Amino acid sequence: MTTDDVIIWHNPRCSKSRAVLDRLTARGINPIVVRYLDTPPDAVKIAAVLGILGVDARALIRKGEPEYKALGLDDPAIGDSALIAAMAAHPKLIERPVVIHRQRAVIGRPTEAVDSLF
Repeated sequence: MTTDDVIIWHNPRCSKSRAVLDRLTARGINPIVVRYLDTPPDAVKIAAVLGILGVDARALIRKGEPEYKALGLDDPAIGDSALIAAMAAHPKLIERPVVIHRQRAVIGRPTEAVDSLF
């Protein structure tokens, strides 16, 4: 599989993200690795990935990060556009890893979830 086929939003400090990357490479897949903390996706890209995932913004946001509470994102009245803007401004809030393959994507939690893409 070419690297153009698979993209991973990766945080090398995260054990789950490393495990998913290892799982992909063990299958002979050499993904495009996007270190999203270094090169954060903008709001348009996050919204597009949410559409591919088929989930709302709350499913992609890390609720345990200090920014989540500090920004008041735990308020259920906050809609997707505000959550997406928060993730774009604070990429630590993006759940990891996200693996994108053509027009499908999964959040790699649990790690085995990536198997559904192939």
